[in-house]
Amino acid sequence: MNEKKDNIDEIEPMTSSNNENTVMYRTKFTYSCENEYCRFSVDEPLSKGQWIVADTRYGKDLLQVLGPIENHSRIKKDNIRRVCRIATDDDMKKNVSNQEKEKEAYKVCREKIRKHQLDMKLVTAHYLLEEAKVMFFFTADNRIDFRELVKDLVSIFRMRIELRQIGVRDESRFLGGVAVCGRNLCCHGVMDYLRPVSIKMAKEQNLSLNSLKISGPCGRLLCCLSYEYDYYVAEKHNFPSEGHRIYMDNLGFRVSEVNIFSQTVVLYGPEGRRFTVSRDQFYRQKDQGRWCLRELPEDF
Repeated sequence: MNEKKDNIDEIEPMTSSNNENTVMYRTKFTYSCENEYCRFSVDEPLSKGQWIVADTRYGKDLLQVLGPIENHSRIKKDNIRRVCRIATDDDMKKNVSNQEKEKEAYKVCREKIRKHQLDMKLVTAHYLLEEAKVMFFFTADNRIDFRELVKDLVSIFRMRIELRQIGVRDESRFLGGVAVCGRNLCCHGVMDYLRPVSIKMAKEQNLSLNSLKISGPCGRLLCCLSYEYDYYVAEKHNFPSEGHRIYMDNLGFRVSEVNIFSQTVVLYGPEGRRFTVSRDQFYRQKDQGRWCLRELPEDF
């Protein structure tokens, strides 16, 4: 499982009779907060919070329904899973039993990691609901040769062992925590997949570039930097860009700051004088595309 998720591509329109009788739902693994997209019969609609058993990317497992999806034309076809059944009381009891076994499996795996002196950090362990397999998720700076570790684990658990290396953003999504805003981490409680975040997003929003202020507990840039980025980019098309030079009556002005909320622009004029000008005082020339002032600032 990689830290960067695949882009969501277009899929073929659902035209078969089988698809016409199904509804698309967003579901999630509660142990990792990863999302899955599942189809289920319209005759038995699923409600939010309901538990189902589905063929997931890891095998048959328990998922919790988050709700139906109305616009699913951009969901990648290979990411759509089949719902096997609505979870029964026996499924829920087995899940509770598995959670207790996962705690013990986690302890055992950590001991074996220390024994083999492997440079890896174990994040969590998980038993599949309907398969004799236990998965261990870990982080590491480099590739790890864990063949001897797997042999030890197989001899103890007597079932299939799967070790999956994940990124630090995935680790935060698995474990959860409190963000700098005081709320639950977005990757753990809000987002359906990890979106790419870049320092350009912070620059576009005029945020501090101090890494301590714009990074999350995972050490990576805050996921929320991507939430309003598109809005900032769209709004700033209606303003001259910072650093842009505007000339009027043989006088030169330089754009120092743009505030899309107050709809104002700060200009530096001759002799370093500072002016705050309303957005309404600017217009763009159609032929050359340059920004111009309708009139000189009032306090010029």
